[in-house]
Amino acid sequence: MSEIAQEPAARPLQRAIVPPAIREHRIPAKDSKPYIAVQGPDGCLWFCESGASKIGRLDTKSYTFTEFDLPTGNAMPIGCTFGADGNLWFAEKGAHQIGRLTPRGAITEFKLPTPNAGPDGMILGPDGNVWFSETEVSQIGRITPDGKITEFKTGITPGSKPLSIAVRDGALWFSEAAGNRVGRITLEGNVTEFQIPSHDSQPRAMVTHPDGSIWFVETSTNALARIDRNGNIREFIIPTPNASLRGVTVGTDGDLWFTENFANKIGRMAPDGTLIGEYDITTPASGARCITATSDGRLFFTQYDAGLIGEVIPS
Repeated sequence: MSEIAQEPAARPLQRAIVPPAIREHRIPAKDSKPYIAVQGPDGCLWFCESGASKIGRLDTKSYTFTEFDLPTGNAMPIGCTFGADGNLWFAEKGAHQIGRLTPRGAITEFKLPTPNAGPDGMILGPDGNVWFSETEVSQIGRITPDGKITEFKTGITPGSKPLSIAVRDGALWFSEAAGNRVGRITLEGNVTEFQIPSHDSQPRAMVTHPDGSIWFVETSTNALARIDRNGNIREFIIPTPNASLRGVTVGTDGDLWFTENFANKIGRMAPDGTLIGEYDITTPASGARCITATSDGRLFFTQYDAGLIGEVIPS
């Protein structure tokens, strides 16, 4: 079920909130085009450089970068996650491969069974395997730590272009950017889909909140949305027109922090849908994409068009 009516984000909180500080850090590689970023077991920020075919690491204490060249040129790494084995796994969308990077810098690549699959989003599943979306063929994939790949297609709407993946209640949930749906797949491969109320909303990034809800951005609808365990969806419209929301994460404060690509802002919303604020990014037209929270309360976001890693320091 889905709640039909859209609703504006609640009015900003009346209590005084000091805007966060925003810093930017230049990635060494030219045309790096950073995309998905995650915090590693070492506390560093690891990210995909989709334009440079590299994996980057930012030491968040010294602010020094390390970059790892991929064996395949023009691989276009997009999504990444840390596996149960302690390695970084990443999706090579341009090369249609899954990559694995060890802490010592050794890289292994695994070719997908389905040609031109276009792997994108990734997450560590509750079964200890890494799950990923295959956007160009509307499938969900799974890879074991030793590189065995299984693909799931049955039950996913053809042409729906699954993107981001989240985990809840022992299952994987995924956004369908062209299908205007949210999907759920069990570890056995059984799929259920939930229709989004708004037409052509283009759902993208997803994150699981500690309260059990899953939040996701609706890029075309200019909204943040929340889906509960029963499949009920609520949408909260962001007041800045055509902001083009792209990434979302949960801060250590429990609030939702999100990127506004076209508006070049970072937004913040309470779990009840109350908009707390929207904050300007220093570099114009920086192309804000992914945002991720680190365990020390900071947030980092990728600036695709500017080749920067942004840092949000909440007040």
